[in-house]
Amino acid sequence: MEEDDISVDNTSLSADDPMRSFLPASFGKQARSTNVAAQINQSKRERQSTDADEAQAALPVSRSSKGSGSDSGSNSDDDDDSDDEDEFPTSHELVLKTHDRTVTSATLDPSGSRLITGSTDCTVKLHDFASMTPTTLRAFKSVDPTASKASASSETHPVHHVAFNHLSAGQLLVVSATPQAKILSRDGDTLTEFVKGDMYLRDMHNTKGHISEITTGTWHPTDRNICITAGTDSTLRIWDVNNKRTQKEVIVHKSRVAGSGGRSRMTAVAWGSPAQGGNNLLVSAALDGSLVMWSGEGPYARPAAEVRDAHVRGTWTSGLDISGDGRLVVTRGGDDTIKLWDTRKFKTAVTTVHHQSTSSQFPTSSIRFSPTAANIITGSQTGHLHILNPARLNAELVTPVTPGSPLVTVLWHEKLNQIITGSANAETHVLYSPTSSTRGAALVMSKAPKRRHIDDDPNLTTDLSQGFSGDNIVNPNGLLSGSNEASTGYAARHPNVGLTASGRSRDPRRPNMPATTPFAKSQPDERHIREQIPLSSMREEDPREALLKYAEKAEQDPIFTKAWQKTQPKTLYADISDDEDEGPEKKKAKN
Repeated sequence: MEEDDISVDNTSLSADDPMRSFLPASFGKQARSTNVAAQINQSKRERQSTDADEAQAALPVSRSSKGSGSDSGSNSDDDDDSDDEDEFPTSHELVLKTHDRTVTSATLDPSGSRLITGSTDCTVKLHDFASMTPTTLRAFKSVDPTASKASASSETHPVHHVAFNHLSAGQLLVVSATPQAKILSRDGDTLTEFVKGDMYLRDMHNTKGHISEITTGTWHPTDRNICITAGTDSTLRIWDVNNKRTQKEVIVHKSRVAGSGGRSRMTAVAWGSPAQGGNNLLVSAALDGSLVMWSGEGPYARPAAEVRDAHVRGTWTSGLDISGDGRLVVTRGGDDTIKLWDTRKFKTAVTTVHHQSTSSQFPTSSIRFSPTAANIITGSQTGHLHILNPARLNAELVTPVTPGSPLVTVLWHEKLNQIITGSANAETHVLYSPTSSTRGAALVMSKAPKRRHIDDDPNLTTDLSQGFSGDNIVNPNGLLSGSNEASTGYAARHPNVGLTASGRSRDPRRPNMPATTPFAKSQPDERHIREQIPLSSMREEDPREALLKYAEKAEQDPIFTKAWQKTQPKTLYADISDDEDEGPEKKKAKN
C-alpha cells in the first residue's frame, strides 16, 4: 500500500463538546511555575472603615484637582490610602497561629531571619522565615523555659518577655513569671539561668538575685554581655551573662507612698543610647505611678530625674520606650493615657492623649518607637494598630489587625521594615509591604507552596488501631489497670510539644507507637519481665523450698566446710543441757 492511499480523518470537536476535557493539552514533563504575584495578592489585607478613617474623610479637601467635586473627593481619598500603604508596611499580612493563648511578646534577631514569640501558654515558639512556605506556616521548635525536668512536681509559668540581643544574635533573654531570668540560644537551648535571691533578707542590696516575680527586662544598648531585669521586689538588677551567681548592680526603687514600706512593683524598663553619641539612659516605671531616669552607666545611688505622679497611682504602666536619639520617652499607662516625655525637661509630660488601656488584663501591653523615631506604634482594646505622630500623638493610621481581640505586643523591625503584632486570640501577625519590605514575610510568600504526597494528608490516612481492634479502647498513654493515678510524664503535661498548630503530628506518616517497656505508661508484659529481668521468677517461689533443693548438692560437694572433710567428716554440734544457760549472765544492776 502506498503512502498516498493512507488517509486520516481529521475530526474537529466543537468548543462546547465535553470530550475536550479528556484531550491532553501537551505531552512530556510539564514544568510548574509559581505565580508569586498571585500569592502575594492573597495576603493583601482587606481595608475596613475605622473611626480615624471616617474622621479624616470628614475633613475638607485642601488639594485642588480638575473635574467635579465628587470626583476630586474620591480621588483624594484614594491617594491618601495609597500614600498610607506606601509609607507604612501594612498593606499585606502573614498570620501565624502557633500559640494556644495570648501572645505576650515577640522579638526578631538583628538580621530578621528568626522570629521568637512568648505566650501565656508557658511556651516560647521559634520560627524561621527561611524554612517556611505559604502552606507550612509553623514553628520549628517549642520551648518551655520553666520546665526543668519531666516530673509531676515541675511547674510551668507564663512568659512575660522575650528579647534578642541586638549586638549578639545568639543570645535571647527570656523573662517568665519566676524570680529567675534565663538566657537561651537562638535554637532554644539554655545558656544561663540567673540565681534566685534570699527571700528572708530585708535589705535588697544584700540579695544575689530577685526574690519575687520578674516582670520585664532588656539588653544594654552598647555592651553585648549586660542585661537588666525588673522585678516585683522593687529592684532593677543588672546582670553579666558570664556570671550567673550574682548580679552586677542592684538599683533599689524607694517608693514614697504611705503604707508601702518603701517598696513598689517595677512594671517597665527601657535602656537607650543616643545614635549621635552620648550618655546612655535607663528609665523605669513603677506601680506607684512614678517614672525614674538614671544614668545608663551609673552610679545608681541616686536617680538623675524622677516624676512621682507620672501616671495614676496603683495603675500598671506596661509600655515604655526611648527614641533613637535619646531625647524622647513614651509611656503607656494603666490610667488610659499615653504620655510623651522630654529627657531634658523630665518634670512634666510634653503631650498627653487618651488611649484605652489593656494593662489590667494584659500586663505586657507595649508601645514602641519606629526605627527612625518618626512614628509610635501601639495596640488597642479593639484589636487595631495605631501609628501615632510623636509631635502631638495624633493617629496617622488606625488599621484593624484582630478586630474584637486586644492587640497586646507590637514591634517594628528596622531591616525588614515589617511590623509584628501579637494578640489575645493567640495570633501573630506580620504586616509588610511588597514594595518597601525585604525578606521576612515577603520571602515566605514569594516561595512555591510545598508539594505534599497524598499520604501526608492526615485526613486521607487510615488509623491502623481502629482497623485491627475497632471494638477495643486503645489508650496507650492512659491509666494502668488497677491504678488510680494518671500519667504524669513530660508528654502528658505538655501535649502540644511536637505537634503542629492544628494539633496533628509533625510527620503524619509516622504511626503512634505505644510504649511496651515494663517501666513505661502501658501495661507491663509478663513475658518480657520473665525473659529480660534476672531472677524475676523467684518472686512467686517459696524461699524454704528454694534453699532445700540445694541440700543434696551441698552435702556432696561442700564449699565452706570442705577444709574439715578429712579431719572431721561428720559435723559435731555442741550439746546444750536444760540446766545450762543459753546466753551470758546478765550483769546485776548496782544499787
